[in-house]
Amino acid sequence: MKKVGRVTLGVVSSDTAIPEVIKKAAAEFDVEPPVQVSVGLNRGLVQRLRWAFDPHFLNVHGCVADAADRERLLHRLGDFDLIWVLNSRTPNILNQWHWPRSVLDINDLPSTFQRTIWQNGAELKEKLKAGVRMHLLKRREHFWKERFSVLSVCSEADRQYLGAGEHVHVIPNGFERQPWEPVRNSVDPPRIGFIGLYSYAPNLEGMKWFVRSCWPLIKQQIPDARLRVVGQDSDGPLKPNAPDVDALGYVADATSEMATWSAMIIPLHQGAGTRVKVADAFSRKCPVVSTHLGAYGYNIRSGRELLLADKPDNFAQACVTLIRDRNAASAMADRAYAAFLQNWSWDAIAPRVWAAAEDALRLGSRLPAEPG
Repeated sequence: MKKVGRVTLGVVSSDTAIPEVIKKAAAEFDVEPPVQVSVGLNRGLVQRLRWAFDPHFLNVHGCVADAADRERLLHRLGDFDLIWVLNSRTPNILNQWHWPRSVLDINDLPSTFQRTIWQNGAELKEKLKAGVRMHLLKRREHFWKERFSVLSVCSEADRQYLGAGEHVHVIPNGFERQPWEPVRNSVDPPRIGFIGLYSYAPNLEGMKWFVRSCWPLIKQQIPDARLRVVGQDSDGPLKPNAPDVDALGYVADATSEMATWSAMIIPLHQGAGTRVKVADAFSRKCPVVSTHLGAYGYNIRSGRELLLADKPDNFAQACVTLIRDRNAASAMADRAYAAFLQNWSWDAIAPRVWAAAEDALRLGSRLPAEPG
């Protein structure tokens, strides 16, 4: 976006702004002072009924922006030709229905997140609650086309889920291309790796499933294999409790670590949108074993760019296959890297970003008035 105009960041946070983060952003962009947010639940009966039955009710998250901060930021929005809204939560926190000249960037569809819990949840009560939330959220998502000029999603599957249309654009999740072509450095004993925010529920539940159901099967065939877990909170109280697991915590640059892995695992059964983990691994020529949900939204095929499996024995065997057949694993990683360069690098994604921005600029403010 900086190639076509001046970019200003507006920060809406329910937490105290982290000075280091703001300073880093300010070195590259103009940054508006953060909007502080008060967090509280919708406890009243009227609010709960409105959440359930009124799709125009905006306080669905129990979060409200500070009035003065909200007024300041919304007033500033009139100075910009294009408003790129990073998620569906922020517009509601700012209590603003109508967003002219806007692109709503939908990384995760809330209703599809609930759908995966409804389908794969462990407890019946949990599944029933998720099913109700799924239907209520989907009804709210129906109004996004009314509220925003343009929508962007991460996959064609999500575009179809929203009813498609000329103003719903697909901008895939991507990753930065390395300044040099990646070189794998598999080690002995062999390593299987995971990377991600470990306290994020889909990651945590997926890794619990892997450690409980898959890891023992791998150890039976590859006794000296090690599991390497990278990401914030992975070395804390939630860290995996299993033999031969190295919990590394947050790693600023995981390039050299991932180069040693025989495979990166994406053992997810819950979540929404597309996983940036896939593009990350492909960009580093790291072989991947994933569930079908973990690779959702990518135009890839099992055995070509990665291996897909949903059952524990199949998932474990896929990992064992990549450990034992390094040549086949390298060839698969090479195909994945070629697909990354063509589809998921920043250079490949840039035209799609501009197409969405241009669409919003062309539409201008031709949106219906706010609901009465």
